[in-house]
Amino acid sequence: MTVKGALFDFSGTLFRIESTESWLRTVLERSRTVLPEEEFVRYARALEDAGALPGGAAPLAVPPPLEEVWGVRDRSAESHRAAYTGLAREVPLPRPGLYDALYDRHMEPAAWRPYPDAAEVLGELRRRGVRIAVVSNIGWDLRPVFRAHGLDRLVDAYALSYEHGVQKPDPGLFQAACDALEVDPGDAVMVGDDQRADAGAAALGCRVHLVEHLPVDRRPDALRAILGLLPDAAATS
Repeated sequence: MTVKGALFDFSGTLFRIESTESWLRTVLERSRTVLPEEEFVRYARALEDAGALPGGAAPLAVPPPLEEVWGVRDRSAESHRAAYTGLAREVPLPRPGLYDALYDRHMEPAAWRPYPDAAEVLGELRRRGVRIAVVSNIGWDLRPVFRAHGLDRLVDAYALSYEHGVQKPDPGLFQAACDALEVDPGDAVMVGDDQRADAGAAALGCRVHLVEHLPVDRRPDALRAILGLLPDAAATS
């Protein structure tokens, strides 16, 4: 298989969102809301169970009134905000303004950390002549996150679900990425962490390589495995 394009998922693949505790603590400090530590821990655990942090743990259960918007949450910015603030509102926080503040916090570049090997792997792929796209189910523009962490220069194109109105595993989003790279899907590999969503690229003929969605300090070099699947273009040209 000749690999000319590499498609990467965002959350859980190239970047990882901060912990629920860090997310909540940052917003509470900004709003000057002081809580006893025991109460803080209880709120953080409840938000985690609710799945209120985008990019974090999945909900233990989606409340029936949110099931419809949850199913299409990545097709538009409005649905994404409604789904996640709706889950957060299942937890009775001390101030009503905290729900939107929490949602806004997760879009900040400082809330995300790249995996330790992300820059190395993207840079090596470019050296080998492989074009790179980010394919993400998301409801907001993640390009500022890549710019802030110095990775935007290593990405050729972005295919974001809310900009196309379609979400993975629909093959349409992967096709949009391949079209932007001017690469045939049969010459591309999709790297992600979600067996269902990211493996949808296989319907187009893309090779699929999965990594585990782990905290940054527990997954130092999983992305490097992708380099072993690809020929060194510089060596074979």
